[in-house]
Amino acid sequence: MKIRILGSGTSSGVPRIGNDWGNCDPHEPKNRRTRASMLVSSATTRILIDTSPDMREQLLSARVETVDAVIWTHDHADHCHGLDDLRQVFHALGHPVRGLARSATAERLTDRFSYAFSGRPGYRPTVSMETLPDTLTIGDITIRAVDQPHGNILSSGLRFEHGGNRIGYATDFNEMTPDMERLYQGLDIWIVDALRRKPHPTHPHLAQVLEWVKRFKPNRTALMHMDNSMDYAALIHELPRGVVPGYDGLEITA
Repeated sequence: MKIRILGSGTSSGVPRIGNDWGNCDPHEPKNRRTRASMLVSSATTRILIDTSPDMREQLLSARVETVDAVIWTHDHADHCHGLDDLRQVFHALGHPVRGLARSATAERLTDRFSYAFSGRPGYRPTVSMETLPDTLTIGDITIRAVDQPHGNILSSGLRFEHGGNRIGYATDFNEMTPDMERLYQGLDIWIVDALRRKPHPTHPHLAQVLEWVKRFKPNRTALMHMDNSMDYAALIHELPRGVVPGYDGLEITA
């Protein structure tokens, strides 16, 4: 099983509009971050996590034409507003793209993008929607999901298992609940939101994440959803062994 970080940035990306690199070195390609999204795959199954506004370029860079399913963690714009570009995946598949989300997220997405889910005169639906359960299997990958507090909404924390390997994905949350702790134990790879060093009301900050890494002891951890204060080279020198700053295009095999 393999993960590819398609987008490692926060909602504004790096650089921000205005060519604002913040503390990030503009000459380091790994500091250029598109909005957060991830791909999980085995030899026979490919699952897309979120449809960021940068999804088209992300899938072109990854040379991905089709996926077996899309899982949305929540409905914030930086995680879903590339949904319309699933139309091309629909054309490649020849049938609507399978979509899954928790019920509240599913309701908001199908309302916001009703034309994609319901179609319109002369246009077929391009995406279907199912409620994401606590456990399911897509192809040969088993998925477990929990609800994560993210300000005044909930996001979905995810765990992927295949052939005895375990990958966790935790983005957009501000509290570590007991259900989340259980989900993120015993991981080979943990991909986790580490927005910045300074505390934030709806996202984890770096010191919090490193404390969780000590507790959960994943074999490898990659940080993502980082803003323009998180310079790649500075993080490389600062992070403990087994923890790396993620970047667009990073692939890790479990």
